[in-house]
Amino acid sequence: MRRRWLRIVIAGTAGTLLAVAPWLWVLAQSRGRIIDANGTERASTAPVALVLGAGLTAAGTPTPFLAARLDAAVHLYRSGSVTVILVSGDNRTHSYDEPTAMADYLVAHGVPTGDIVRDFAGRDTYDSCSRAKRIFGVDRLVLVSQGYHLPRAVATCRRLGVDATGAGDYRMEAQFPGLWRWYTLREVAASWKTAWDLASGRDPVLGPQESGVRDALARHGLAAP
Repeated sequence: MRRRWLRIVIAGTAGTLLAVAPWLWVLAQSRGRIIDANGTERASTAPVALVLGAGLTAAGTPTPFLAARLDAAVHLYRSGSVTVILVSGDNRTHSYDEPTAMADYLVAHGVPTGDIVRDFAGRDTYDSCSRAKRIFGVDRLVLVSQGYHLPRAVATCRRLGVDATGAGDYRMEAQFPGLWRWYTLREVAASWKTAWDLASGRDPVLGPQESGVRDALARHGLAAP
């Protein structure tokens, strides 16, 4: 009986470790690379901030979670941590345009239009990271998202050849604690999709290379990252 229970315990432990293996890899790859965007610690200086989409309201404006990400990006821009903001979101239909809504929000909060670049095919984290490098030519950036999402985002970008750090929004945790816990748990499952995307090397929606980031940096006398 003891041996039987021992085998059950070993099998259960092995199964649990296997189930969370991608998430453990995500945590290892992002360790020491994430800060609170609104905290006292200054973000690593990088030419570009990449803000990842998080949905629009029925009125076509950023959801509270997306607005918090954009607020964090504004803070990074004003503090001089970044020079250009690349907003990456979904625009599969004419009636749903995340990048333009994100850009409009940034402009309304004082970021010059010339320092904002829109990526209209950032349909998920993998696509946004891949396109930042392959389409916009960015090799170094600060990722901006909620804190629960950043480990996977940073790990994904790094695996795709982008030197990425993360500046996270944590204010939404106090405002939406239930959603925050749910999204945090969901990240463990999402890490399996990330593992599959990275292992398969799937292509995101591609197209010609775009010079928006390079041109915006050049106006500041900076070379492409």
